[in-house]
Amino acid sequence: MEVIEVKNLTKVYSARTKSNEVTALDNLTLSVNEGTIFGLLGPNGAGKTTLIKLLLGIVFPTNGSAKVLDEDVSNYKIKSKVGYLPENHKYPSYMTARTVMKFFGRLSGTDGTNLDKKIDELLELVKMEKWKNSKVKSFSKGMMQRLGLAQALINEPKLIFLDEPTDGIDPIGRKEIRDILVELKSRDKTIFLNSHILSEVELITDRVGILNNGKLLREGTVSELTTKKEEYIINVEGDSIETIFTRFNVDLIFNKVKENSYNIKVSNAKELNLLIDHMRNNRILIKEIIQQKSTLEEMFISLIKKADEGEAK
Repeated sequence: MEVIEVKNLTKVYSARTKSNEVTALDNLTLSVNEGTIFGLLGPNGAGKTTLIKLLLGIVFPTNGSAKVLDEDVSNYKIKSKVGYLPENHKYPSYMTARTVMKFFGRLSGTDGTNLDKKIDELLELVKMEKWKNSKVKSFSKGMMQRLGLAQALINEPKLIFLDEPTDGIDPIGRKEIRDILVELKSRDKTIFLNSHILSEVELITDRVGILNNGKLLREGTVSELTTKKEEYIINVEGDSIETIFTRFNVDLIFNKVKENSYNIKVSNAKELNLLIDHMRNNRILIKEIIQQKSTLEEMFISLIKKADEGEAK
């Protein structure tokens, strides 16, 4: 089941003059399946927060359509099934962690003993139970993030939007937040998150979308996005390897990585198999062939740079 369905979505923020209009989203089409973690990446101003606000019904599209939980985003009733942690959220300084949770619990329609029990469970989940009676004005940024995550879960949502959920949290805390998100996924919750910490996204997401200037540049699994097509490391045993490579009757790009280890680039899988046959015919023992991958961060930077250079031309 598709929990989020976006089709040809465009959002233009109007201005007094057309030249000052801002296109935050440009003909965006995207879907997110139930029970998955989807990561939306992009530089500042890419349109990530605008997309979340559109999906939450906070702002309205200029063109296109968007559905959440099989309902149009204009249907306010779906909000009871959605949790949201905004970026840089604030709570009144005089409130305690418990009173913050109780406030949002009552907003969601829960009260009484059930609410008290749920608050205790969620504060324990995010490791904030020791500070449940402490005022938020004494909280660090990481503690505020933990409390914000607990608040986003108070109404037992099916879909959770998280905007920079690990911002300001130390490495141990980020690991704990990742574990919580994976646990929520195991309960068939769907999580849609924005993050600037690409290494975090790489570890837990099922699919990733890369947004730049309101346009979706790429979308897929982390593996699909980071695998370098037709680039391999070949580890071998044998002499005159480079001479054998140069005698290969197809243009081959190669360089030595270390002793008996070479990075090679071919045009397609057929060329790779021809090269393997050529090496075996020359009695080269192939010990290992590893398809190369870039990190998500490397791929992201390269893709954004190419997109910006293309728009500048």
